[in-house]
Amino acid sequence: MLSCENQKKRKRKPEGRRREEYNDYSDDTSCHEPATIIQNSPRTIALPFTPGNIGKLLGMAESDGRILQRSKRGWMWNQFFLLEEYTGNDHQYVGKLHSNMDKGDGTVKYELTGDGAGTLFLIDEKSGDIHATKRLDREEKAMYTLHAKVLDRRTNMELEPDTEFNIKIHDINDNAPKFAKDIYFASVPEMSEVGTSVATVTATDADDQTYGNSAKLVYSILQGQPYFSVDSENGTIKTALPGMDREVKENYQVVIQAKDMAGQMGGLSGTTTVSITLSDVNDSPPRFANHSFRVTAVESTDIGGAIGRIKADDPDVGRNAEMEYSIVGGHDIFNIITDQTTQEGVVIIKKPLDYESKRDYEFRVEVRNTYLDARFIHGLQFKDYATVKVTVEDMDEPPVFTRNPYIIEVHEDTAAGSFVGVVSARDPDADNKPVKYSIDRHTDLERLFNIDSVNGTITTLKALDREMSKWHNISVVATEINNPRQTTRVPVFIKVLDVNDNAPEFAMSYDTFVCENVKAGQLIQTISAVDTDEPLVGHKFVFSISATNPNFTISDREDNTANIYTRRGGFSRREMSVYFLPIVISDNDYPIQSSTSTLIVRVCACDSRGNMQSCDTEVLPFSDGLTTGALVAILLCVIILLMIVVLFAALRRQRKKEPLIISKEDVRDNVVSYNDEGGGEEDTQAFDIGTLRNPEVMDANKLRRDIIPEMLFPFRRTSPIKDNTDVRDFINGRLQENDSDPTAPPYDSLATYAYEGTGSLAESLSSLESAATEGDQDYDYLSNWGPQFKKLAEMYIGRSPDRET
Repeated sequence: MLSCENQKKRKRKPEGRRREEYNDYSDDTSCHEPATIIQNSPRTIALPFTPGNIGKLLGMAESDGRILQRSKRGWMWNQFFLLEEYTGNDHQYVGKLHSNMDKGDGTVKYELTGDGAGTLFLIDEKSGDIHATKRLDREEKAMYTLHAKVLDRRTNMELEPDTEFNIKIHDINDNAPKFAKDIYFASVPEMSEVGTSVATVTATDADDQTYGNSAKLVYSILQGQPYFSVDSENGTIKTALPGMDREVKENYQVVIQAKDMAGQMGGLSGTTTVSITLSDVNDSPPRFANHSFRVTAVESTDIGGAIGRIKADDPDVGRNAEMEYSIVGGHDIFNIITDQTTQEGVVIIKKPLDYESKRDYEFRVEVRNTYLDARFIHGLQFKDYATVKVTVEDMDEPPVFTRNPYIIEVHEDTAAGSFVGVVSARDPDADNKPVKYSIDRHTDLERLFNIDSVNGTITTLKALDREMSKWHNISVVATEINNPRQTTRVPVFIKVLDVNDNAPEFAMSYDTFVCENVKAGQLIQTISAVDTDEPLVGHKFVFSISATNPNFTISDREDNTANIYTRRGGFSRREMSVYFLPIVISDNDYPIQSSTSTLIVRVCACDSRGNMQSCDTEVLPFSDGLTTGALVAILLCVIILLMIVVLFAALRRQRKKEPLIISKEDVRDNVVSYNDEGGGEEDTQAFDIGTLRNPEVMDANKLRRDIIPEMLFPFRRTSPIKDNTDVRDFINGRLQENDSDPTAPPYDSLATYAYEGTGSLAESLSSLESAATEGDQDYDYLSNWGPQFKKLAEMYIGRSPDRET
């Protein structure tokens, strides 16, 4: 049977030292010596064979009256214990494995497998001694599980079954307590009672919580007394001083220490800082630093305008410092409101100020907190009072009208210069300066009215017509004579009253017809009238026609309408296609106005039911037998013939062409550029053809009339010809003149470079009339004239006799 022998290191326990600090395993029963089995029915007890247990065994034996015999057997085991952080130089001894099969003759071999076997833990295969090769840290790993084997050294066969055991690492106090944060933040209301909880801070210790006091922490306060205290067991910070006032001191720095080993000497410790802020409560009432304020107000201040501010002080913050201002008993002229941003009282105007009426005011202002804390309202008045004195300053005020606005009535058709009404304004200042009046002409564009600048009398400049405009809205301006910048405007509404000056007329244009087969007394039209006048009693129109009218009659319906009837029947379009019926319409206002309106009645052909079919007048033949249609056809034929003749003449004129060269003798060489698209030979607008006929009168600065050419860059060259310099210079000069001419045509054009031909002093330069032979000329210089003469040079140089040979 495999057994173990743990180390038996005992140290004398000094006085006052804890047992847990020393390696004392005398009470461990994990790995035991051989034991004695006590048979005591009905139970079996296994105790280790130690001197302490011998007395127990003997006592049991005596009490039972029997003598028991000690039997030897192997001890059951399962773990070793090892101290962490071993500081020795040699390997740390763990324990010894021993098997009953080991007779000490060296035939038994021990082996280890499992956690750290062969690296952290080594076993002597002969003796079974186990050693740890490195320092072990319980905080990294607290227990290792291994397997022990007992083998026959010769055959390598297992003598006993594989046995599992544990090596447990015993803790020592090698870790100091740690707080989660280096600094904590907390707050507590000011004026809190003693013992009020502020915050709880806790530390952790990586040492074994179940073994000894290595991880047993005790909290204490190092800084922050006498204001705060801390619970030694749980780290709860509490207030320790009553009446702490935020307005005196707001922030506190408290240092808390956590120490292990239950706070005893030699224990490890850690600290943290707690920043504690006293939060505000409304324990301070608002107070005016000055209980009397003086404010100056200008009398021209607008209603609602601010004239001054007052301020009370409250050492509290946030909503505890919010204040509300009010005027004690209220006031008719002034009011005070609270500026929520600055907590100031703003004095404003409720009614206009008048320096001339009253110059000084005085009232009392109250300030109070809007939020009160019930814990502090006893014995304190959370409000204060102050007196405000207001002085009104005089200002040069603009004139003031007696009314605003003015409404004036005037009859239409009033003659120019008639009286309309009067406006009046005065200077409200004590000086009562004179005022002048004027009309803003932007409101009277037609210049219908005028105003007396001294007394404000408004008169008409033109007659007014109500039918064109019933109301006239003008603005009258009053200005101080001594200070033209002080002006006041007032609207004047002028209503034009109606006068019966317009006669009634037809309400609309009527399309009236009568059938040829109509009978007498038949209704053909109902008419009505309108009048632009507006009488007070309403309109009443009277309709009438001539009593001697043989064709039609009228019947007034007494509702401002009338019916038109036929007086006879049998109308004919051949006799008269249209009848003009004058109708007299009168009103009943004073003076009576009447007008005559004409009703046009057409004669039309109708069916048997009276539905109109045609109202056109029948076409009668002329005496010569030609109708209107025939005359129109003849006129069209004549016009077509005239157009054909004109077209034929135009075509014939276009076929005529003027020859380019009139005389055979007038032969000349011309340089024509075809680099661009153009009109070609038909483009006679590019040059004057008369120049070819008479070179002597050619205008050297003649410009093209239909285009503006682009700039041409001259091509400069040097002629190798030494003789005939007059001809060379002339040609080069003309060539440069045309090349540098910005108005030269850019497409098909004719450019003359010399005065030549018949009538020219140089006569003809054409090769057709040259007296010299080709053999007498040297054409080598043509190759130096540039690309424009390349083709010509190839033609003449290539035909030279010396080159042919």
